[in-house]
Amino acid sequence: MSALAPGRLRPNSLRLGVNIDHVATIRNARGGDHPDPVRAAEIVASVGGDGITAHLREDRRHIRDEDLARIQAATSLPLNLEMAATDEMLAIALKHRPHAACIVPERREERTTEGGLDAAGQHNRLAPIVARLSDAGIRVSLFIAPEARQIEAAMKLGAPVVELHTGEYAHATGEARAVELKRIADMAALAARNGIEPHAGHGLTYDNVQAIAAIPQLAELNIGHYLIGEAIFTGLEAAVRRMRELMDEAR
Repeated sequence: MSALAPGRLRPNSLRLGVNIDHVATIRNARGGDHPDPVRAAEIVASVGGDGITAHLREDRRHIRDEDLARIQAATSLPLNLEMAATDEMLAIALKHRPHAACIVPERREERTTEGGLDAAGQHNRLAPIVARLSDAGIRVSLFIAPEARQIEAAMKLGAPVVELHTGEYAHATGEARAVELKRIADMAALAARNGIEPHAGHGLTYDNVQAIAAIPQLAELNIGHYLIGEAIFTGLEAAVRRMRELMDEAR
């Protein structure tokens, strides 16, 4: 869920942003400092990842406040801060000045982000937050469902980036998956035609990523939980490299 530096885009390829939240989730399960999400960020940088994504949640269930500055100091990769549209998170973003901020919906009781942000229905709440972040030089992304009304809302808000939620696609099978894929492709094209850079993420795996990666307008994919899960078996370096290979093959 990110907005990495446009200059990092390889010719005819996608940027890969790696979400390291669940390294912190494992750390927090026992307390202490291990495993350190900063080490994960360093590994991602060493194997050609294009950026680091971290979601600072209200309940601090994975990334903590102090992790942000440590991640920024440890690697030159751009940091994308996923954040709810709250005054607390706005203040934190303005303090740390990440490269990008992706505004996501957040409910304390959810296990993970369950859907896209209702940018159309929350315009008045989002407008001043988008403006403050943009004025601070932070690239704003909106994590939205692949729907025309949400793209239109992003245009009205002046957001330069949208990240299309791919969860419905990832969970669908058969004809339903084909329908979801077309919806994502159509909305990526709509965003690009209107000067918004489209990204995608949520639920992407080795098995389903290539159809998404083949959508020509997409500039970036953000993948986290699956890569951290695979890292348990193969190591994070190998997991990131394999995802990178699959994305490049699709282009």
